[in-house]
Amino acid sequence: MAVSDPELRPGELPAGSGGISLRAATPADLPRIHAIRHGVTENILRDRSKVSDAEVAWYMEQAVFLVSEADGEIAGFTCANHQSALVWALFIDPAHEGRGHGRALLDAALARLVENGHRQAWLTTGAGTRAERFYREHGWRDMGRHLDGQVVFVREL
Repeated sequence: MAVSDPELRPGELPAGSGGISLRAATPADLPRIHAIRHGVTENILRDRSKVSDAEVAWYMEQAVFLVSEADGEIAGFTCANHQSALVWALFIDPAHEGRGHGRALLDAALARLVENGHRQAWLTTGAGTRAERFYREHGWRDMGRHLDGQVVFVREL
């Protein structure tokens, strides 16, 4: 399942989406978003000291910030900076991994970046993680390491 059509809006998924729906995140979603972020053990952003409330508020108001839902429960979220084309976060509740939420969220966020005129997106993630494998499998190119040891990926849009 993929959401690759740039015309799709949050909440609109193709037939056969497996019960996944996407929508824009709202402030009311923050407790669940934080619970998911803190429950994913392989990502540096799970550390509460690495992400300020101001950063989350900026992404909520100024960036692409989407949640995926299954049966009315938030299963994952993504944030992408529409100015720099940075995919800042993609987190899926471990109980919902492998069901298409990551791919659906990422495709929708990348479609929004294209709408904003970007032709390339970038992100960083931990080396040797499931996330690194996910990005490699979905067409991201390894550009080396960031100063903090994170893998830097880019993808043409």
